[in-house]
Amino acid sequence: MLETIGFKSLEELTKTAVPSHILHSGDLNIEQSVSEYELIKRITKISKKNEVWRSYIGMGYHNCCVPHTIMRNIFENPGWTTQYTPYQPEISQGRLEGLLNYQTMVCDLTGMEVANASLLDEGTAAAEALALAYRQNKRRKIFVSDKVHPQTIGVIATRASSLGLELEIGDIFNVDTSKKDISGILLQYPDTTGSIHDFTEVTKKAQADGTVVCAATDLLALALIQSLGEFCVDVCVGTSQRFGVPLGYGGPHAGFFACKQKYVRLMPGRMIGVTRDSNGQDAYRLALQTREQHIRRDRATSNICTAQALLANMSAMYAVYHGPEGIKNIASRVHNLTLTLAEGLKSAGNKINNEYFFDTIQVLPNIPIDILKDNANKAKINLRYFSDKSVGISLDETTTIQDINDLFKIFSVNSTVEDVISSNTLKNQHLDHSPFKRISLYLQHPVFNSHHSETRIVRYMKHLENKDISLVHSMIPLGSCTMKLNSTTEMMPCSLPGFTDIHPFAPIEQAQGYQQLFAELEKDLCAITGYDNISFQPNSGAQGEYAGLRAIHCYHESKGHKHRQVCLIPVSAHGTNPASAQMAGMQVKPILVCKDGSVDVVHLKEMVEKYKETLSCLMITYPSTNGVFEDTISDICTLIHHAGGQVYLDGANMNAQVGLCRPGDYGSDVSHLNLHKTFCIPHGGGGPGMGPIGVKKHLAPFLPSHPVINCLADNVSDLRTSGAVSAAPFGSSAILPISWAYIKMMGPKGLRKATQVAILNANYMSKRLEKYYKTLYKGKVGLVAHEFILDVREFKKTANIEAVDIAKRLMDYGFHAPTMSWPVAGTLMIEPTESEDKVELDRFCDALISIRQEIADIEKGKLDIVKNPLKNAPHTQLQVIVNNWDLPYSREVAAFPAPFVKKGNKIWPSVGRIDDTYGDKNLFCTCPPVVPDD
Repeated sequence: MLETIGFKSLEELTKTAVPSHILHSGDLNIEQSVSEYELIKRITKISKKNEVWRSYIGMGYHNCCVPHTIMRNIFENPGWTTQYTPYQPEISQGRLEGLLNYQTMVCDLTGMEVANASLLDEGTAAAEALALAYRQNKRRKIFVSDKVHPQTIGVIATRASSLGLELEIGDIFNVDTSKKDISGILLQYPDTTGSIHDFTEVTKKAQADGTVVCAATDLLALALIQSLGEFCVDVCVGTSQRFGVPLGYGGPHAGFFACKQKYVRLMPGRMIGVTRDSNGQDAYRLALQTREQHIRRDRATSNICTAQALLANMSAMYAVYHGPEGIKNIASRVHNLTLTLAEGLKSAGNKINNEYFFDTIQVLPNIPIDILKDNANKAKINLRYFSDKSVGISLDETTTIQDINDLFKIFSVNSTVEDVISSNTLKNQHLDHSPFKRISLYLQHPVFNSHHSETRIVRYMKHLENKDISLVHSMIPLGSCTMKLNSTTEMMPCSLPGFTDIHPFAPIEQAQGYQQLFAELEKDLCAITGYDNISFQPNSGAQGEYAGLRAIHCYHESKGHKHRQVCLIPVSAHGTNPASAQMAGMQVKPILVCKDGSVDVVHLKEMVEKYKETLSCLMITYPSTNGVFEDTISDICTLIHHAGGQVYLDGANMNAQVGLCRPGDYGSDVSHLNLHKTFCIPHGGGGPGMGPIGVKKHLAPFLPSHPVINCLADNVSDLRTSGAVSAAPFGSSAILPISWAYIKMMGPKGLRKATQVAILNANYMSKRLEKYYKTLYKGKVGLVAHEFILDVREFKKTANIEAVDIAKRLMDYGFHAPTMSWPVAGTLMIEPTESEDKVELDRFCDALISIRQEIADIEKGKLDIVKNPLKNAPHTQLQVIVNNWDLPYSREVAAFPAPFVKKGNKIWPSVGRIDDTYGDKNLFCTCPPVVPDD
């Protein structure tokens, strides 16, 4: 491969490709690599430092019974974890169906008309709901109930500050919307103390005054109590964690977002819709993408580009497995145990503050709080302690009768569960006998009533899995997305009980294993990037962008420079960049790029001079979004600093830098790190992601904080912080062992070589393809970085073939398409990563070369300009086996276009080409009704 591109060694290639003035000399200051077996011993030992107490803290996080079949066949299965976001729906129908089930489940339980395919967590979903309210009526005041979970209030306060909104917190029943200055209100049902209230009048009054009513809720509670749709609220949010997803010290979990139909085009995040394919058959795809940030940039509904697809699919499968009766039985059991607990405590003289409740009670104990805490600690039980010396207890699916008896002992209650039940006082207290009893049905679609045996659920999961291309099948060469090996050894710690079963708000001393993991990972990431501190709170790349920009804003504010609000962003930047800047309250000003794809430094200087008094920062991606190492990067950073600004370097392309150059050395002040790219956390079909931010020491005081748990390192002094950006203090903690393991097993030499091989692979492919396709941008030395852009725009003129046609035709060869029409419309952006060997790279190149020959045949008239293999791609099994094949090319050309396709297991697209226009005109986002067979 080196010989093909004209180099003798990886070192020679590195010194030519990477500007010499930014090359890092010597090895990274991290420990040498360890073996897989040694690593598993080490991480297991660390996990056991986490003390897994019984936690009844609640606050939106509950232990649950993760069905083993779902754990093994989805959570631990690379066929589910290594899929990419379903931007190519014909080979993504499995996870799309799973996410449509999720949307249906959320709509059914909440009583809302539409739901999206998940958000990051409950806190950010609530913040997005109030942002929707602001977009709807442009009023600058929001009201949040003081009975909303404190971490949610913390996230909302951060968002409100960025957007210049006035946040009022108080009694939801006393909110005054009559002045028509409140855009939205947020209530919690059941609230954070466990109480269930009737919000009918609050909702009617607010809506009459033009205020959007948002509600946070609990899906399991909604199995027994009236849905929020019956209260006519506008937007409903929450988390589906307790539907079969481990606690994981706070994540990853899927937040949900549902609303009335009239808000659907303002709704953030991804949504799965039902459309039809080229054969007129039902098919699924991402709907209403025109709302998304890669198109609308700073005018997008939000900066979200990561759903929690893997976790949403787990929760959806939990509902499919249990069905409506199973879910109701689980909810009833939890509620009955809570009633038993409350009755036993009351009988011993403790006061219960809740009139109606589901699984959570607030208790005023009749023993001194210090004695109670001591009793709880001795029993290794975590409770929630309020400032008024009351105690919160939240039960869950895993709670047993013995647990209730142990709780009685903590409160010095002599009764047992058997005693309470024998008193026969519980029956009439059940929610079935309350005004909140749920009458409306849910989960009635056949999918939720057909898979209750393990045989059926396993076959259903495998049926969906087999519809999708993932890294278990072939390379996924998506530019900017870094689809690389997620090794089995890296993934194994995610299932260790010490990591999965701990509550995010457990006392920090019980999470010493996690704290060690965070400290070691922070040290390694700082060594790799040249930064001084890391915050792990942002749970997606876009969230990291937002957190980094917040740190910059708060830094300027601390200097008395609140007026510095201009953010300069090259037009080639990721769409999340301008969307994040807008969310952070900044004014986005675009910077042009030159014909060679580099930042137009002349234009940048002009803009810096124009806005030098109000300049906040520059957001820049390195290597450039166009796939080249620009040698002006240090000069650009210096230019910004001299004008009083900060440099935000987008970490999306760190896979071209690790071990070779460090952003903190050549002038960057802050970056987010896509751990789901460079550092091997799998994409999970569209999430989880993880976007921690690295900062230089002057920005460290402005890292995210948290209202419940101190998440800032001891060496971060002069704390002013930028507020909470995620619901959990350390983001999606349970997947951080993946990146920790990757770095430990690679070591300094392995990390450097991985980057070098990624650059080699990209340049090798570009060279192999140069006789057939033009690489749009190359650096001054004629090399690309770790990715490159193929210009296929000329084929529109010569053969009526566009990038989308090549993308769909690649499916017939068994491949996922490269990134399509971004960052340049009508092009294909390829990133092979270091994980793929020469055989696989050649196979993909052979497919593209074969497709180029098909285009040539169209150009020469050998293939019809309309009825050709590219325009009709992809070809499904059903299309190929029809009796009346009437296309002017053979079935073999359609389905087996290259010799290597015949040799392996053919991967068949399960539907024909998707009709996006039909789907947008006929929006349908829940499970389609079943049509009986003729």
